[in-house]
Amino acid sequence: MDAQFAEALLSPLVLGLLGLCIGSFLNVVIHRLPLMMDRDWKVESAELLGVEIDTPAPITLSTPRSRCPSCAHPIGWQENIPVVSYIALRGRCSACKTPIPMRYPAIELLTAVLFAVCGWHFGPHPATLLWCGLSATLVALAFIDLDTQFLPDDLTLPLMWAGIVSSALGWTPVPLAASVGGAVAGYLSLWFVFHAYRLIRSKEGMGAGDFKLLAALGAWMGWALIPSIILLSSAVGALVGIGLIMLRSHDKDVPIPFGPYLAGGGIAALFFGEQLTHLWLPPI
Repeated sequence: MDAQFAEALLSPLVLGLLGLCIGSFLNVVIHRLPLMMDRDWKVESAELLGVEIDTPAPITLSTPRSRCPSCAHPIGWQENIPVVSYIALRGRCSACKTPIPMRYPAIELLTAVLFAVCGWHFGPHPATLLWCGLSATLVALAFIDLDTQFLPDDLTLPLMWAGIVSSALGWTPVPLAASVGGAVAGYLSLWFVFHAYRLIRSKEGMGAGDFKLLAALGAWMGWALIPSIILLSSAVGALVGIGLIMLRSHDKDVPIPFGPYLAGGGIAALFFGEQLTHLWLPPI
């Protein structure tokens, strides 16, 4: 009975529903975490310089209560049900009728799909929750980078250490040596690219957050998948960048965040890792 209960609890359907709820929380993280970090930087900088500033109001992931950015209408629980509330409200604030960005239910649905696919791919095992957590963190990082061109250490570094610890405790099939090697290989590979580009072009081509994100992916998936993740991320990033420039919707001098492509490459490697590895490292 316990096994049947666990199987039902970790089924794709239940995990998909959990993903909807987690996706709703990710919307809060994506919006508020950069604001929280920006406030902390301003306060710390003012203290170091010994100057007074108008300190922004404190903000956390739970306070203040969510409100409509247009009319400050408090969002009640019945207006915060993932996807359902968006449909019921017809995509508009119940008070001022300002359109609610489609991005919010899209992130909820994306997270739900990733959780359900994790349940289908990895089966009803407790470790499946770890892969769900990895997927959720990658979604948050991708959208934060899209918004701010910044990958916060508050997410990338704990993600890396979680991968190494999970490997050390045997919670994932990745051996500890491969996990540590993946973290090192992931970081150093983009570190060398960064310095080579700066040496050739005399400007920076990416941020240090990209190094740390690839290190985190290497910690979760092992060193063997690093080339596949880099190739996938670079190919998609190049195609999107060229397309945006050709359509004249993006200034070629404005950097395009690489984090979303790394996150996408990591998710592809999560589900198709063995096949991707065999493309460049045939089995013996």
